Amino acid sequence: MNVPLLDLKAQYATIKDEINSAAIEVLESQYFILGPKVKAFEEAVAKYSQCQLGIGVSSGTDAILIAMMAEGIGEGDEVITTPYTFFATAGCVHRVGAKPVFVDIDPLTYNIDPALIEAKITPKTKAIMPVHLFGQMPEMDAIVDIANRHGLIIIEDAAQAIGAEYHGKRAGSIGQYGCFSFFPSKNLGGAGDGGMVVTNDPERAEKLSVMRAHGSKPKYFHRVVGGNFRLDALQAAILHVKLGHLDDWTKGRQQNADKYRKLFNDAGMVIDPNEKNLEGKRGVILPTIIDNCRHIYNQFVIRSDRRDELIEFLKEKNIGSAVYYPLSLHMQGCFAYMGHSEGDFPHSELAAKQTVALPIYPELTDDMIAYVVNSIAEFHAG
Repeated sequence: MNVPLLDLKAQYATIKDEINSAAIEVLESQYFILGPKVKAFEEAVAKYSQCQLGIGVSSGTDAILIAMMAEGIGEGDEVITTPYTFFATAGCVHRVGAKPVFVDIDPLTYNIDPALIEAKITPKTKAIMPVHLFGQMPEMDAIVDIANRHGLIIIEDAAQAIGAEYHGKRAGSIGQYGCFSFFPSKNLGGAGDGGMVVTNDPERAEKLSVMRAHGSKPKYFHRVVGGNFRLDALQAAILHVKLGHLDDWTKGRQQNADKYRKLFNDAGMVIDPNEKNLEGKRGVILPTIIDNCRHIYNQFVIRSDRRDELIEFLKEKNIGSAVYYPLSLHMQGCFAYMGHSEGDFPHSELAAKQTVALPIYPELTDDMIAYVVNSIAEFHAG
């Protein structure tokens, strides 16, 4: 049996006519940059995310970048975030001239640990950027409380979390900015790059709209320097079609996660997530879900002390997997100037060594899920 990590062709097959019709409509209109298709999609995503306004941009990376530019974050400023995330989170902080200040993760959820944030705040701190990793939001009440007490803004990196919820509040709706990615592999993925910033502040939305078109308003008149961060109409049209299916796809991912949990438990393969030493343990740690949270499972991430061996075994079984992420950001060569060393963020470092994502997309069959679990059980029995 072959079980790929992700099968976008299977998704496309279910909505082919809708997608093709939307794409042809844009091609026949010859209106490719911004315009009515982008506006309609912005409004739909904002509503879906419980926000007033959405500003379509060229990628999830540019969503983070333009949010910081709009806030005037730059040279000499600091932004608190997590070292266990995709590079763009901290890379964008560096690009605007600011310094990323890392806070270790909660070892159970892999999200930033709010209890460690306050100790990292200095007079230079301008923002906190929590990452809603793998489709689950961190403890946002605690983060909001810290931000409010210190006069900081919150930029939510919700690239993996459209539709995720924390105590009934959608990802992107809690901070001043919410940043989404529509990279093809995301739960809501386009036919190329795309992103969006959502906000409940009309003034911030206006600034974002101006800055995504080189800071010009009216055209050719520039009060500020922005960038070329516009969302294509073709991407907006395709994504708008997919948005109508997103809740069904999320339900499918959640059901597949439940099937994984049952089969791993039935196989006696589940290790207590609070277990501090996995060495010699025959099994895996499954994803932890915090109370009152809607996990959308952008990834289904397990832990094993023999992670690298397990990946090689899964390859032999024609099962796709991936490591998100193999090197904590504080250990990346480009951030060597910050002076960090191994051991500074132990939970992040350990997650980088032990975690692996399994297939979770909604088109998985029961037989495919069973094959994955049985193969992992076979590996740990060896």
